[in-house]
Amino acid sequence: MLDRGDRAPDFTLPDQDGREVSFHALLREGPVVLYFYPADFTPGCTKEACSIRDMHDEIAAAGMRVVGVSPQDADSHARFRDKHGLPFTLVADPDKVAVKAYGVDGPLGIGVRRATFLIGPDGVIRDAVVADLRVGRHEDFIRRAIAAAGQSGT
Repeated sequence: MLDRGDRAPDFTLPDQDGREVSFHALLREGPVVLYFYPADFTPGCTKEACSIRDMHDEIAAAGMRVVGVSPQDADSHARFRDKHGLPFTLVADPDKVAVKAYGVDGPLGIGVRRATFLIGPDGVIRDAVVADLRVGRHEDFIRRAIAAAGQSGT
């Protein structure tokens, strides 16, 4: 898995609306919280997505944006986003292009590890956390990123 100080790999993949998203184009707008999750509609992933949704105003106020990545297709992401009122981009990665580039492929290539990265506009990973079963660690990680952005002005 990539870690603090590594350069974040670029990728271009479809979002929940089928539009191509270039990751490095998103970085031009400021820091990105990039999170990888195993699957839409599963209990842990739903809890995580809703937790991020509930912090979204704080994340945006800190000058950051959120992008979620998992292997489901754009239609699944659109249904997941609509059902839970998610105000952030979900990227479809069925071939695990981004998953593999960030080193979060599951054991023996099965599944996806639950990982969150904070990536600066310069494309360098500022911090990262992996916690497959402890969704709360990801929420804590994002809260610390929000606090740090507030102290540094992003």
